Amino acid sequence: MFRFLLVLMLCLPGMVAAEAKVPQAQSEITLSFAPLVRQAAPAVVNIYAKRIVETRASPFSADPFFGDFFREFGQTQPRVQNSLGSGVILSADGLIVSNYHVVGQATDIRVVLTDRREYSATVLLGDQESDLAVLQVQDAGALPFLALRDTETVEVGELVLAIGNPFGVGQTVSSGIVSGLARSGTATGNARGHFVQTDAPINPGNSGGALIDVAGNLIGINTSILSRSGGSNGIGFAIPANLVAEFVRQAEEGQDRFQRPWAGIGGQAVDSDLAEGLGLKSPGGIVISELHQKSPFRAAGVTPGDVIIAVNGQPVFSPPAMIYQMTVAGLGRRATVTRVRDGRVDEVIVDMIAPPDSPERDARILTAQDVLEGLEVANVNPAVIAEYGLANTVQGVVVTNPGPLGARVGLAAGDMILAIGRSRVAHSRDVGQMLQDAGRRISMTVQRGPQRITLSFRR
Repeated sequence: MFRFLLVLMLCLPGMVAAEAKVPQAQSEITLSFAPLVRQAAPAVVNIYAKRIVETRASPFSADPFFGDFFREFGQTQPRVQNSLGSGVILSADGLIVSNYHVVGQATDIRVVLTDRREYSATVLLGDQESDLAVLQVQDAGALPFLALRDTETVEVGELVLAIGNPFGVGQTVSSGIVSGLARSGTATGNARGHFVQTDAPINPGNSGGALIDVAGNLIGINTSILSRSGGSNGIGFAIPANLVAEFVRQAEEGQDRFQRPWAGIGGQAVDSDLAEGLGLKSPGGIVISELHQKSPFRAAGVTPGDVIIAVNGQPVFSPPAMIYQMTVAGLGRRATVTRVRDGRVDEVIVDMIAPPDSPERDARILTAQDVLEGLEVANVNPAVIAEYGLANTVQGVVVTNPGPLGARVGLAAGDMILAIGRSRVAHSRDVGQMLQDAGRRISMTVQRGPQRITLSFRR
């Protein structure tokens, strides 16, 4: 009886062991990524960049204790700094995308193709926050290039290849899968990060290289890794192709700096506790707590207490995710925003606008006749709020550059000057005269993030 049961169990379909199979055709033996690499690799280039940096020749620079104390000691002298990375050709006329940390502020850029052809290149548009840069190759003919894939169609588990120039050994290819999507803030510390995660090995020098799918389309630009040793531990990050597409669009339009759409709202992610209080079935979205008077969301009818759950059909779970979806929607375009109000779900159309630079910021620089020579201040407006990461509700005067004397008394860029002495500061044009009238001993009330501090000094 026992033998009969054993035979019966072994015969069940779910219990049958996989049978080893000898390859029956040449095609089953020669499966490889070689045709894909042959197609895509010529569009991935090596980039050699040089920049001039100012360094101080301090005798204490290598000292672990005194190095910090004497960091500003000694004369500055120029030094050539070399960087090595990768780039991806996106058009036949030589438009290349790479990382900002590879080519940013470079004075000389050389692009080397897989067939060893070399070209000079210039940066058309760079943005440190996005860690992206668009280059234009000089005097190149028809070049191989990669097509961009809509990142929203990428799924976890897809096979991918990472192509780049790790450690300067020459172009290499590594394989893996997409292991995560919409990773925010884990790769570079950038709160606006929104990355494709992969376990394909990415090492130093891979920066700016291509992450492609099995059809040879560009999914993302390899940018960083999560590692304690400096080598690949199987957690790499790529900037999504959708963000790259918007970046390239602005570069082709001749923009001198990358602009993100301005929301003009304040809010927080909806967790399980908030979801219960708001009557939502599950956590997700952003509950709006404040709106600037000029916010495009206010113009579309959004009010405090509304919960934004999607932009153009893509769910958002945090403010950085919403800013990313607004960015890829495209500056100057319109986006469909899904919101929840009093338990009802509806949609509103929101204009993707740049932060208005009005009213006039009226930037002022204090001169030698003023108390804090070199101090630069400006009136707050939406553009200033976006540049310095200020709260949407702030009004008044902001420090845009403390200058050497302002830095010495404790001022920093982004500080809001609330008062000088006991007098409230309302306009940038008043700062110089108010400092003059404050007497020998001056006190300034400053808002720095959530902190309000008082700085006191003598003339």
